[in-house]
Amino acid sequence: MPLQHVVDGTLPLTAAVVAALDAFIDTVQDAPAGRVAVLELTGTPPDRKHPALSLVNKWERVLRRWERVAAPTVAVARGDCGGTAVEILLATDLRIAATDARLHLPAAGSGVWPGMGLYRLVNQAGYARVRRDVLLGNVIPADRAFALDLVDEVTDDPAGAVAVAVAALAAAGPDVAVRRQLMLDATTTPFEEALGRHLAACDRVLRDGDDEEARDVVFAG
Repeated sequence: MPLQHVVDGTLPLTAAVVAALDAFIDTVQDAPAGRVAVLELTGTPPDRKHPALSLVNKWERVLRRWERVAAPTVAVARGDCGGTAVEILLATDLRIAATDARLHLPAAGSGVWPGMGLYRLVNQAGYARVRRDVLLGNVIPADRAFALDLVDEVTDDPAGAVAVAVAALAAAGPDVAVRRQLMLDATTTPFEEALGRHLAACDRVLRDGDDEEARDVVFAG
């Protein structure tokens, strides 16, 4: 069964919200291999107020921890989704959106909140593709989020899509975190530095599987 956690984007960022996600990450880290973490995301904040920078820093650190969790992660966005909910979405492996989902970029004052959610958004979708959305604070409907590769699937049956995703990820094998990190580093790490990390990951797979055919394929490349 998946490990589930609900994130209510209507709630302001507080110490309790940070602690709740941190505790869920502990649960995921302690779970047996093969478990998949699923986040249910919905809601957008009623105002544009933000807490003290010290709390924002703690939130960003927990999001980074979520982004590096050992288990595969799935997020499901329904309806209007903003605030902490959309920030977590951008740090999750596989993302499913209901057909009525609309992503509200985190906001503060009169514009988009300049936190790490903005960093992830541009890195994942590309500067030119989201420039107008960021400058104007546009709401991004599900079909546009799919076109921008911010979500992987738009469906009128989110529960069914989650079940399929969880089954696929549970069967994908270990080292999800390793592959995720290699992908995250790919756009910023020089080839020479990346080579050692990728060879180490390949060596780990070969040692775990002791697969001669896989060994021939890897080293032939």
